[in-house]
Amino acid sequence: MRVLVSDPLAEEGIRRLETAAEVDVITNLTPEELVERIKGYDALVIRSGTKVTADVINAADRLKVIARAGVGVDNVDVDAATKKGIIVVNAPGGNTISAAEHTIAMMLALARNIPQAHASVKRGEWNRKKYTGVEVFNKTLGIIGLGRIGTEVAKRMKAFGMRILAYDPFITESKAAELGIKLASLEEIYRESDFITVHTPLTPETRNMIDEPQIKMMKPTVRLINCARGGIINEAALARAVAENRIAGAAVDVYTKEPPVGNPLIEQERIITTPHLGASTAEAQINVALAVADQIIAISRGQLPTTAINLISIPPETMAVMEPYMDIAERMGRLLGQLGTSRFEQLEIVYGGSIAEKDTRLITIAAVKGLLSAIGAHANLVNSLTLLKEKGVKLIESKTEVANGYSNLITMRLKTTSETFAVHGTVYRPDDRRIVQINDYRVHVPTEGNLVLVLHEDRPNIIGPVCVVLGEANINIGSMHVGRISPGQPQLMVLNVDSPVSDETLKRILSVSGVLSARTISM
Repeated sequence: MRVLVSDPLAEEGIRRLETAAEVDVITNLTPEELVERIKGYDALVIRSGTKVTADVINAADRLKVIARAGVGVDNVDVDAATKKGIIVVNAPGGNTISAAEHTIAMMLALARNIPQAHASVKRGEWNRKKYTGVEVFNKTLGIIGLGRIGTEVAKRMKAFGMRILAYDPFITESKAAELGIKLASLEEIYRESDFITVHTPLTPETRNMIDEPQIKMMKPTVRLINCARGGIINEAALARAVAENRIAGAAVDVYTKEPPVGNPLIEQERIITTPHLGASTAEAQINVALAVADQIIAISRGQLPTTAINLISIPPETMAVMEPYMDIAERMGRLLGQLGTSRFEQLEIVYGGSIAEKDTRLITIAAVKGLLSAIGAHANLVNSLTLLKEKGVKLIESKTEVANGYSNLITMRLKTTSETFAVHGTVYRPDDRRIVQINDYRVHVPTEGNLVLVLHEDRPNIIGPVCVVLGEANINIGSMHVGRISPGQPQLMVLNVDSPVSDETLKRILSVSGVLSARTISM
């Protein structure tokens, strides 16, 4: 595996990567140089400096993972990466404490005018009255975004005796109560807070979420802190509000353009500015470097990452339980894809029994991956659902307690323009996965290797001659399973064979008297 590191990365992370990959550290690449350089690399490690555009992604010929040594991935075209099947991972927990502590440091410096007072003393002045500050004790802190960083800020500022209001549509009342926080609307936060700090990603919904109308709702004594992402607070509106004394001040660590040359925020004395230092501690840099290195190594070993942006993240202990179901679902999808001979219209997946109680999203993705792989699509766990949608195939999922006598049952039905096929599978044990029904035929087929499916008349002296044909082609039969719906109706014979069956051998099987159809399946 070849890894390109295009932004400065802690040495500990590079050494970790070198245990499993060939690593090149080449920083300060121009966009054009990165487009040329990315060819031949399996992984790209970045921080905030490198912009991974669609041009870069489209130029990559081997890229499997883009790893951001930090939280935000707004410098990565995630949609383009997803479409090409490239996993995008980050390190959401590595700099949590550093970012929370920097937010608090900015808040306290803002409350006590520390940077301005420091500069004044350095100039030989002694003006204590000018830099009189305010206490945070008994003040109201509004937190917008109660994720990892927002939660850590809340915990620490509770210890300062602050009243905490928080807005986060994904946090429950019980979780907020556990933290001693009151959930509030954005309007409540704007109207009631003495300090407001934002901790959301930058998305179309959060861009300029604090602008002139929101600032007009605030107290004239409010102080704003943004250590999250530039653009969440409208910079021009914030600068005007401070300059016109409509709010007391602000502290900003992030900007829409960095460095913030010509930015109105840096012109205001009562706006404290730092050069994107939220994650700039020795500990955080090591943590995020090691985190992304571990994710890349896991992917290189065929494992699923735990911090993927464009892939469902499941804890390792849960993944150990889900892996057998993902495996059989992918093989069932591959089987269905080879049965279908006309354009796919609809894929239906039904989860029955104990598996219906689980989070089955990754199982569904694995099933779609198998289906699309059968028709030559370059599908993986990242881009499968996108590719299925692009092909106009409708996906239907449902769950039921019914499992037809099995403890768990996955049923997949593929509707094409000409016919419908169905496959049923179960996991007896992690190492024993079986196809138990194909269309209306009950079978008991292992899910590995190569299959030969033979539909034949229900009469003697057919199975033997088919096996003779395989024997003459030096193809060993691992197992045989025969299912029938009722006496006199055609039977389905499923043979597990140890090697692929050639077209010539398949023609000979079809020539056996009583054989109605035959096809080979690669599982």
